[in-house]
Amino acid sequence: MVRKPLAALLLVMAVAAGCKHDAPPAPDVWALVNGQQIHRDEAVKYYKSRLNPQAPTPSQEEALSLTLNVLDELINNNILIQRAKKLGLEATDGEVEDKFTEVKSPYTEDEFQRQLKERDVTIGDLKNDIRQQLSVQKLLNREVLSKIAITDQDISDFYNQNRAQFNVAETQYRIAQILVTPRKDPQLHNRKNDDATTDVEARRKAAALLQQLGNGADFTQLAMDYSEDPATASSGGDLGFVPESSLNQSDPELKHAVVVLKVGEVSPVIQLHDGYHILKLMAKEAPGQRQISDPQVQQSIRDTLRNRKEQLLRAAYMAEAREGAKVTNFLAEQVIESNGKLPEIPKFGSSALAPLTPPVQSQP
Repeated sequence: MVRKPLAALLLVMAVAAGCKHDAPPAPDVWALVNGQQIHRDEAVKYYKSRLNPQAPTPSQEEALSLTLNVLDELINNNILIQRAKKLGLEATDGEVEDKFTEVKSPYTEDEFQRQLKERDVTIGDLKNDIRQQLSVQKLLNREVLSKIAITDQDISDFYNQNRAQFNVAETQYRIAQILVTPRKDPQLHNRKNDDATTDVEARRKAAALLQQLGNGADFTQLAMDYSEDPATASSGGDLGFVPESSLNQSDPELKHAVVVLKVGEVSPVIQLHDGYHILKLMAKEAPGQRQISDPQVQQSIRDTLRNRKEQLLRAAYMAEAREGAKVTNFLAEQVIESNGKLPEIPKFGSSALAPLTPPVQSQP
């Protein structure tokens, strides 16, 4: 019988051992990131915060797929948070408290507590999420955003390559609105949490707001405080540029109110089927080729180029950060080994909720 040298035998044993997956430190550990554990409860809580209890229940496969995506987000976030701490960029207690106050301000205390309860989130959980979000943002500001530079030549090149994009085919109106509805909207969160519930209340509120505007109040601030349009209240009622053809398809009274306004003017209260509108004409563009000398054209191009570069650099930075991290995804291993049957994931629904704080954006 030929005996293998001891060194060779040890090498074979080491290779064989290396081919096996490391076992999780505990059954509830779903991933390791540079030795730091991500637990099942953390992933499931984050999963639940992204779902709507009233939505149709997903299948086990759909729920498991969503959970794998959530866990991957947590892994990426964990990598970036570790980097932020290493570079001394972790959010301070003061920064966390300031952001917490901002997040809480649109809600009454009862509504805020209800939001937390529905998402099974404590104030401690929320503040921890805020700390992570701010820490990652500080990291990306320094490591990614600070490296973005848009030159005049970049703007000129983009304009020359996309001239047709700046040829306005028809008159466009940039409109902002304040909307007051005669019904309560659970999705509404203006800054004052002010919501009319009857037609009488809505008419009185709209008239009072118009009077404030007449006395010099700022339209954008009033819209953020009191507008009952969930889609535009947070942006000061800005509807963006509306082409004349779209106005032609709208309510005739609405179109008339817009076309008679001069830039900067505010309309009277307009009653339409969805409530009471107050409009402001922010800008008006005539048809024709917009020139590169137009400040709005330059800003539009600058924003487009900056967004493109930011997405590219974020993706590259995340890929590089992940490459340099030691990650073990025990949940993914279990799914493969069980042919997608394990583990059991709670079924809460399938439509995303708007969380109290946006999840940390580690990737574009």
